[in-house]
Amino acid sequence: MSTVQNVLQGDERAALALRALYRDHGYTQYKMNKFEEYDLYVRNKDFLISDNVITFTDTSGKLLALKPDVTLSIVKNSGRGGGVEKVYYQENVYRVSGRTHAFREIMQVGLECIGDIDAYCLFEVLTLAAKSLLAISGDAVLDVSHLGIVSAVLDGLGVGDAVRGELLQCIGEKNLHELTAIATANGVTPEGLAALTALVTSYGRPREVLMALLPLIKNTVPQEMLTSFTALLTALEKSPAGDIVRLDFSVVGDIGYYNGIVFKGFVAGVPEGLLSGGEYNGLMRKMGKSENAIGFAVYLDALERLLDNGDDYDVDTVILYDSAADLTLLGEAVETLTKAGKTALARRSVPEKLRYQRLLKFDSKEGKLLEANA
Repeated sequence: MSTVQNVLQGDERAALALRALYRDHGYTQYKMNKFEEYDLYVRNKDFLISDNVITFTDTSGKLLALKPDVTLSIVKNSGRGGGVEKVYYQENVYRVSGRTHAFREIMQVGLECIGDIDAYCLFEVLTLAAKSLLAISGDAVLDVSHLGIVSAVLDGLGVGDAVRGELLQCIGEKNLHELTAIATANGVTPEGLAALTALVTSYGRPREVLMALLPLIKNTVPQEMLTSFTALLTALEKSPAGDIVRLDFSVVGDIGYYNGIVFKGFVAGVPEGLLSGGEYNGLMRKMGKSENAIGFAVYLDALERLLDNGDDYDVDTVILYDSAADLTLLGEAVETLTKAGKTALARRSVPEKLRYQRLLKFDSKEGKLLEANA
């Protein structure tokens, strides 16, 4: 790891790696203001992770909000260039942290692909999502679902909207007991219940899971949807990051906003999802846009839990010196460490609460570094 990367905090190192990954695939950076009109978030509050938004009144009298999300702003300003817009972002958003349950400024990195979305766009975004997780941890998994398939199964049950919503919630919670009770109470056929059960319990390598599901869902899910999804999963499994991809139909979002592919990413040591995304054509329509879209965000505040569980240091080496130190020799000693890819902090004393791996002292008589306990 380079000296530049070593002096960065964990979330900054992750952001640096992710930005490079997205630029390498031709995505251009999107930058936005810190605030938007509050009405943008009110009209689309179900799309947000939390509906807690910090607001203030502008000098013009408009009610503005510190941005809790980036995607809504990108969609609002999209559709001007035609074709397919591919953008990435690194922005600070302002919302209640899942960790502290208080408002925080949180670094968020992600990308959006908007326009004439084809099969390659879907494949590329999912591949970049998997690579994003692997850039943070080698122990990661990307759970992929398809809301079109889930919706088709629910449509085939012949139940009302309220029951449909309850069943969808059970699928998202993997609550097989409650799902069975609701389905049975509302006259769902044994075949329908078998399909629902399969959606809740199936998990694993994508094509294997889908092949096992096909006999149960082929009569309710459009063949074209099954064919295209199978082709996408096959390509994903063959991709360099395909080993971490799993099929999990419990990954559901607000069907009013999302459609088609949805996904969540996890890394070991972090209890909640670190990455979330999907196709959000519903959001595009609600915002008066005719284009389609897919994207994802990486929530770097969740990464702090991973850093807390590991050995994370403020600096590799602390060098203690006294007033008799030769400035030239001390400077050379520091440079020797930094050239070796280590971070080195020269101080007269160790700062309180500083986290470091190694403590050295500069011997003024010998002009060299010694272990502090030597």
